[in-house]
Amino acid sequence: MTAANPQRGYLLGLTAYIIWGLFPIYFKAIQAIPALEIIVHRALWSALFGAALLAVWKHPGWWRELRDNPARLLVLAGCGLLIASNWLVYVWAVNNDRMLEASLGYYINPLVNVLLGLLILGERLRRLQWLAVGLAALGVAQQVWQVGSLPWVSLVLALTFGFYGLIRKKAPVAALPGLVVETWLLLPIALAWLALHPAAMSNQAAFWSSWQWLLLAAAGPITLVPLVCFNAAARHLPYTTLGFLQYIAPTLVMLQAIFLFNEHFDPAKLMAFVCIWAGLVVYSLDIWLSLRGRKAA
Repeated sequence: MTAANPQRGYLLGLTAYIIWGLFPIYFKAIQAIPALEIIVHRALWSALFGAALLAVWKHPGWWRELRDNPARLLVLAGCGLLIASNWLVYVWAVNNDRMLEASLGYYINPLVNVLLGLLILGERLRRLQWLAVGLAALGVAQQVWQVGSLPWVSLVLALTFGFYGLIRKKAPVAALPGLVVETWLLLPIALAWLALHPAAMSNQAAFWSSWQWLLLAAAGPITLVPLVCFNAAARHLPYTTLGFLQYIAPTLVMLQAIFLFNEHFDPAKLMAFVCIWAGLVVYSLDIWLSLRGRKAA
């Protein structure tokens, strides 16, 4: 385990969330393929790309540690199922014109992270941080009120990724090897699905002579790079801080939904957007004041 490096954590976290925020552009390009089939290939190509990456980016002793601690494999299997569930719901939402609902899920997720950090990790918030949480909660409540009910897409996305991040933060496995093993554990399920669905688009010879297979293959690096950054950032930042950085991704998704893909956007939702970003500004101010105080001390 390496010592915490907040600057590195912020850089890695920003990289992960910006890439995730631009995901709809990629999934819209392959929306002709069913969401479940996309996830099957996402697991397949992520496993292959991860194996190649792990061969180049050495992590001595990682396999021996897993072999000697088989309970960690069960933890990584649970992480794999959580992240695969998150992938499936997200891709389905993007390709069924429910990007704003997906965006709402990732606005809720930081609040789930804060709650998990408080209840499970024993993290504590300062006064300005409580104010930031309150503003963010007010913004989320405003969005939920506008929708009329708490949508299941938002709930599933928030809870699956919240618990995934929490487990990966506490699991004593390095970011890249842990993530690669997660995809390897999903590989038998992906291959079994392809074998049991001969009529699937990717099981047709014509599919492999088109450009779509290249986009599916790109799912490997597109999936692994931000997840590696996220898992590494989780080791350098408090979980509550990491949660607030996540507002970047749903904001980018929301902007694309409105301006690129013409999803209906009620102007009244602007108040929710303002509240959430006000919370982020207050939380960032608290972090800056805290770091300034430490330097002065």
